[in-house]
Amino acid sequence: MSNENPEKPENDHRTIGRKLDLFSFHDVAPGAPFWHPNGMAIFRELEKYARKVNDERGFMETSTPILVKTALFEKSGHWDYYRDTMFWFTNHRDKNEKLALKPMNCPESTYIYNSTIRSYRDLPIRLAEIGRLHRNELSGTLGGLLRVRQITMDDAHIYARPDQIENEVIDVLETINEFYSLFGFKPHYVLATKPESSLGTKKDWEQTEKALKSALKKFGADYTVAEGEGAFYGPKIEVHMKDSQGRDWQMGTAQLDSVMLPERFDLSYVDSDGSQKRPWVIHRAIFGSFERFIGMLLEVTGGNLPAWLAPVQVLIATISEEQNKYAQAVYTALKANGARVELDLRPETLNKKIREAEITKIPYIFIVGETESKEKKVTVRERGKKEQELISVNDFARFTEQKITRPNI
Repeated sequence: MSNENPEKPENDHRTIGRKLDLFSFHDVAPGAPFWHPNGMAIFRELEKYARKVNDERGFMETSTPILVKTALFEKSGHWDYYRDTMFWFTNHRDKNEKLALKPMNCPESTYIYNSTIRSYRDLPIRLAEIGRLHRNELSGTLGGLLRVRQITMDDAHIYARPDQIENEVIDVLETINEFYSLFGFKPHYVLATKPESSLGTKKDWEQTEKALKSALKKFGADYTVAEGEGAFYGPKIEVHMKDSQGRDWQMGTAQLDSVMLPERFDLSYVDSDGSQKRPWVIHRAIFGSFERFIGMLLEVTGGNLPAWLAPVQVLIATISEEQNKYAQAVYTALKANGARVELDLRPETLNKKIREAEITKIPYIFIVGETESKEKKVTVRERGKKEQELISVNDFARFTEQKITRPNI
């Protein structure tokens, strides 16, 4: 039995997800989606994009444990601030051991940084991690993919000298802007400042807030200020968007930390004069979380995903069974070029096949009839357009590369 009310508005991502067979929710795992094959196709493409961006911008991928001792979060300060939103327990086989499912990657990232001596020449060091987190959100606040207990973050931590921070933050903002522009999104930027309860001195906060403001100004972003809404360890730039009901959600982020990780985990690098200095740390996420981003994407697009993200990119529809053999050959050629493709050989009318493909938001329909079969071509029908295009088998590689398998960047 699902823990999500199926009676939702048509533009709600839960309604769209059910119609497109992307995910489901069940009472055995409150706040954690069960991803169906169609949904995982979207998920994997976003992972692929995140890794591509990380590679291009000098990030090195890491992986850290999901289950760790609570002592880690006591050391970082998260235990005092976020204990109630963590899943933690005493090991029944060792009563002296308390363990937690990590709600964030930050503290563990420091163990990789500290695994060797760092020089000022090594910085910035950019460590990325795509991993699962768990947060004990109240059951009444859970809502589809937009607020969950199991979270997948496109996380990264940039360890840098103070003089490198501005350029690194600008690079993060450029990355975020480039990604959201793929979908025509126009997110709003928010600078969240020192909360009432926080780590560090007034000077620490003045320095880090000044650095973020300077980066925002040089980047040219319009932004508003959310007084007192920063993390307990540092200010942050948040990317905000609205869902189909007009509710505001935080998506990506760039948080600046000069106290929590550097001080509490004794982070250092050897400066040019041989002295030990503290790096600053930028906590970065482009999507925010895969779950929330996919939920927002479904609501903003109505499920009409760009072709590179669509679970099924091409449907091959035959007019009669005489074209089945050629349609199979077209299917094989498209698969070889990396397209996610389905073949409809049913003895149904072409109009019915097209109508069903449109309901499931498939971006392209390749129609195969007698003429197409003889000429070794297909008639291409693009979602939302009346015009049709006739292309040959020799054009398949170009077509898939330009219109299907690559983001329009």
